[in-house]
Amino acid sequence: MDTAAQPTTTGTGRHPVVVPLRDLDAGDLALAGGKAANLGELIGAGFPVPDGFCVTTGAYAELAAAAGLADLLDGPALPAAELARAARERILATPMPPSVAGAVADAYAGLGESVPVAVRSSATAEDLPFASFAGQQDTYLDVVGEDDVLDAVHRCWASLWTERAVVYRERNGIDSAGTRLAVVVQRMVDAAVAGVMFTVNPVTGRRTETVVDAAPGLGEAVVSGAVDPDHVLLDSPTGAVLERRVGGGRDACLTDGQLRELALLGARVQEHYGRPQDTEWAIDGAGTLWLTQARPVTTLFPVPERPSPDDGLRVWFCASLAQGLTRPLTPMGISAFRVMARSVLRLAGRPPADPVAGPPGVQEAAGRLFFDITPIVRSRAGRAYFPRVLDVMEARSAVVLRGLFDDPRLSVVHSSWLPVVRRLTRLAVRFGVPLQVGQALARPAAARRRLDRVGARLRGRPLPGDAAPVGERLDAVLGLLGGAMPTVVPRVLPPVAAGFAALGLAAKLLGDDAHPGDLATVLRGLPHNVTTEMDLELWRLATAVRADPASAEALRSGTAGELADRYRDDALPEVLQRGLRLFLARSGFRAVAEIDVGVPRWAEDPAHLLGVLANYLQLDDPARAPDAVFARSAAEAEDMVATLTARARQRGRLRGAAVGFSLDRARQLAGLRELPKYDIVLVLGRVRALLASIGADLVATGVLARADDVFFLSLPEVRDAVSAARPLHEVVAGRRADHEREMGRRHVPRVLLSDGTEPEAVASGSVVADGALVGTAASAGTVTGRARVVLEPTGAQLVPGEVLVAPSTDPGWTPLFLTAGGLVMEMGGANSHGAVVAREYGIPAVVGVPGATSRITTGEEVTVDGTRGVVTTGEMPG
Repeated sequence: MDTAAQPTTTGTGRHPVVVPLRDLDAGDLALAGGKAANLGELIGAGFPVPDGFCVTTGAYAELAAAAGLADLLDGPALPAAELARAARERILATPMPPSVAGAVADAYAGLGESVPVAVRSSATAEDLPFASFAGQQDTYLDVVGEDDVLDAVHRCWASLWTERAVVYRERNGIDSAGTRLAVVVQRMVDAAVAGVMFTVNPVTGRRTETVVDAAPGLGEAVVSGAVDPDHVLLDSPTGAVLERRVGGGRDACLTDGQLRELALLGARVQEHYGRPQDTEWAIDGAGTLWLTQARPVTTLFPVPERPSPDDGLRVWFCASLAQGLTRPLTPMGISAFRVMARSVLRLAGRPPADPVAGPPGVQEAAGRLFFDITPIVRSRAGRAYFPRVLDVMEARSAVVLRGLFDDPRLSVVHSSWLPVVRRLTRLAVRFGVPLQVGQALARPAAARRRLDRVGARLRGRPLPGDAAPVGERLDAVLGLLGGAMPTVVPRVLPPVAAGFAALGLAAKLLGDDAHPGDLATVLRGLPHNVTTEMDLELWRLATAVRADPASAEALRSGTAGELADRYRDDALPEVLQRGLRLFLARSGFRAVAEIDVGVPRWAEDPAHLLGVLANYLQLDDPARAPDAVFARSAAEAEDMVATLTARARQRGRLRGAAVGFSLDRARQLAGLRELPKYDIVLVLGRVRALLASIGADLVATGVLARADDVFFLSLPEVRDAVSAARPLHEVVAGRRADHEREMGRRHVPRVLLSDGTEPEAVASGSVVADGALVGTAASAGTVTGRARVVLEPTGAQLVPGEVLVAPSTDPGWTPLFLTAGGLVMEMGGANSHGAVVAREYGIPAVVGVPGATSRITTGEEVTVDGTRGVVTTGEMPG
């Protein structure tokens, strides 16, 4: 009798100890772990997988109970290393239950007499769609004999508690107490050659390429990096060799025919699972190809979906990243952007059919917002101007985009400028843009007053109250979102554009008379910037708090969360309570990641602001006080205006007058750059309040569990939920979990092609030149200080004078700028938000530095040269 073919249970009969691999499938994750469940699934689908059996999680649970593991996990929290060591020692010291040992021995005997087997760990938190756990638990190869098999199974159980496995689970948000381990015991393939195969190019993300690493003998040597393998790049549809590098100073170990067979096998596996796979394989002495493992490739960034998949290669631009947001947007945040994007197309006379769904060129991937910019890339006018806009907003994206212009698949198909000129001319005439620009240059103060009235209208628009019908409130949401861009863009952008046009004219008139960093100095300490004014108001509150002992003590002794609770209870010291209330009355609609309507505003949760205020109390040097620094920056800028005007006058009085006028208008108008976003965020704050009230009603009808669950739905889903009243608790829970996982994603592509290629990964060389990190000069000056890497500003503490190193910033970050000595950002260009605010505070800044947050570590000495765009690193003494 083939005992391996029969499930074996413990003496109680409550759970199987051993199950043949062929009796498992993908639904058996809890019983067999990821690896065994996948192998069973592959066998059932007809793939060539070596025979074997699974020692199930029930067997592990029996031993774990005998080892008292639950007591250890329920006890006081231990550091990862200590917990791992204690759990592993308990498991190894506990004998395998006789019933389990007998079942494993019988199943092994059923494979044949003294059969060499692979004994491989298979955790329930393994080979998952979002985390592969590759290499986190142990594998033992060429195991022969009953005793050695039992010992290997026991050691696999213990490997669930290696320090690396515990830390990996913590980083992926997986509860170690709920994780179980099964063990695969599988016939060894007598491999002549073996290795790994990715059904996608894991470096570039290109979905049409297959990557094979192969070496003679066992594949484990390739996986572990113990050998120098052959590395082969294949065209997935045909199996043709695109690139081949032979390792180890030997002949290639795979023929072209074997490579085609591998590519075909990989394509079948990928088709079965519906996503790219990381596989292990072996070819035996008879030339038979075996599949020994398949798991999802978890590191790929997903490609945005197009409604029409057969419309050729598309170019996707990450709009949320360009706005300084590396974190994911909530589903409602994305839905709101779709409606606003539709309104922009309506301005251009091309509204989509569904006002809520938005245009097809606006899509989501991994919680990030992507725009289809293929028409821009394939237009001569688009190629000329869009990268120039990115040069000042997100410089690295401009470099990546220009690298696509030589791709024959993206050749220009719209070569005429005439349609673009006609469209822009119609829009300019329709909204009186030339007149607005002229008026702004002639009378800047009057232009600013007009913009103030725009904000007042947005703030004062009457909205239905909480008692109004839900449908009426939802219509108000759509009205606000649909009207925001048409209200703000044509009225607020022209004066801003006038300011930067004036700066550009001055630069052209000055020519070589403007030295590197001179024009950036002109933009220091700009007046009329709503974000700067907000930050300085917060500093003035900190100054008042410092002078009040009770308020200062509250900030120094309480956590930000505790202080926020006290604020909501009206229980803070009077100076702090009143000052924060007044600040929030003016700026409470703002937040970190404020372009996402799903993110709580400061008025809802002021913990971040209270943490910033506590941080400000550390700054006790009057010369470095933000208001003093800002005043010096403004004075330096005015001096530079005078200097540049004098240089130009030496080449003619008229030229000098023109330069002086242009620089003056640049200073009076360029600070308005933050106003369009400010007005949009003001609208989003009102939208959020309406949606929260709708969420409360959906809680009352049983659709949602919490009012803020509404932000994990889309607007169409809310519209349907209002009428259908179908419970959406599970939908929201799944999306919250997805959002939380995506919060941990560090890498988001600036540009992504529809075949999965990340152009930056294909073309980028090292960002290090002569030992320096190179980016875009954003704010002139040089500073050396201790680095502080901050990935998320909420709760961040920045010691005065430290260099802030961040992935990107939005206005919610800027309170940290007041005490920063310098700024380094992975995103951005010379006119991105972070650069503008850094200049106004006189902080040397370099932006668009790829990998800055991983290449620089907190505590390192960093020199930021904001004039040349160079960052150098070294170790701080002491």
